[in-house]
Amino acid sequence: MKAFLILEDGTVFEGTHIGAHREIISEIVFNTSMAGYLEVLTDPSYAGQAVCMTYPLIGNYGICRDDMESSRAWPDGFIVRELSRIPSNFRNDGTIQQFLEENDIPGIAGIDTRALVKLLREKGTMNGMITTDENYDFAALEPRLRSYTTGKVVERVTCKEKYVVEAVTELSQNGPLSGAARFDREAYERGEREPRPALVRELNGAGLRVALMDFGAKKNIAASLAARGCQVTVWPAFTSAEDIIAAKPDGIMLSNGPGDPKECASVIGELKKLYRTDIPIFAICLGHQLMALANGADTYKMKYGHRGGNHPVKDLETGRVYISSQNHGYVVDTDTLDPKVAVPAFVNVNDGTNEGLSYTGKNIFTVQFHPEACCGPQDSGYLFDRFIEFMRKGGKCHA
Repeated sequence: MKAFLILEDGTVFEGTHIGAHREIISEIVFNTSMAGYLEVLTDPSYAGQAVCMTYPLIGNYGICRDDMESSRAWPDGFIVRELSRIPSNFRNDGTIQQFLEENDIPGIAGIDTRALVKLLREKGTMNGMITTDENYDFAALEPRLRSYTTGKVVERVTCKEKYVVEAVTELSQNGPLSGAARFDREAYERGEREPRPALVRELNGAGLRVALMDFGAKKNIAASLAARGCQVTVWPAFTSAEDIIAAKPDGIMLSNGPGDPKECASVIGELKKLYRTDIPIFAICLGHQLMALANGADTYKMKYGHRGGNHPVKDLETGRVYISSQNHGYVVDTDTLDPKVAVPAFVNVNDGTNEGLSYTGKNIFTVQFHPEACCGPQDSGYLFDRFIEFMRKGGKCHA
């Protein structure tokens, strides 16, 4: 069946319908990862957006449900050059077509994704419609396309009530025996599923308790902490600072998430209170932006954002460059930073935008990229160990 991607500037791409049989209007963004399409589809940070994958063949290794970053898929739509309908992988649980249908996500295949990406890089991120209606009327559609916004998407993606991810308590020769444990092919073939590989070799966070505020958290954030021995309590995004403090965590983690950070006004108010405590805080992506807003800095929307597993970031303290996984369309404006409050800690090597902050006189540091990345580079996973060092120095908060 024919399908059409109609952009707000009037550009139309014709291709083949994939996924669910419905029409959507969304913000069109692109991801440059060569692998990890399932992690992209299940990343809550894509809520309110339709994702174009720049790699030309998607779906060749099928769907491996153990690799999902949340319990469902979040993008409004999915755009690919070629969709593999016959996957080859011993871990395969089904085709991506089946997965899209199951999660009610429509999509389009067979378009020139390189031309689409070049257009978005030239003109900036645009809204668009995916439809199978050959008789569409652009004049009637244009106001709807231009008026679309992602809205308050954090409300959609956050957990409804708190839950606990228990710490890993035992190590094997190859890493933790549970949580983010190594993948065992023989166990898999016996029907015993195990999570993905972990590079952690010691439980340096044993005995520590972390409060993770869920703004759209990928499950690997909690898994990365649990694999280091931390017990993680995941809290809904709109939990009060008083409730978090009353739980007496050793540290607070602010997660990734979707949308414009300025839409989260009530969350920003609670983060101001958390900032005034002495509890160590580590923030990722949206959490990084929200903490900056809570302390007087500003954020702005980027032309087309950073989305992919190949973004170089430089640690300004050591001069070392790491390859990172990223997914964001907004960035902290460092010109609005008060150096008495925070200073830049990481910078994007490609475009010079801010990638992290270190808070002056506080055990708080934040990064724009995703150190827990899976599937993606784990170069910056050491930041979880830095967070644990902060918690150790601060002393345990609980009895």
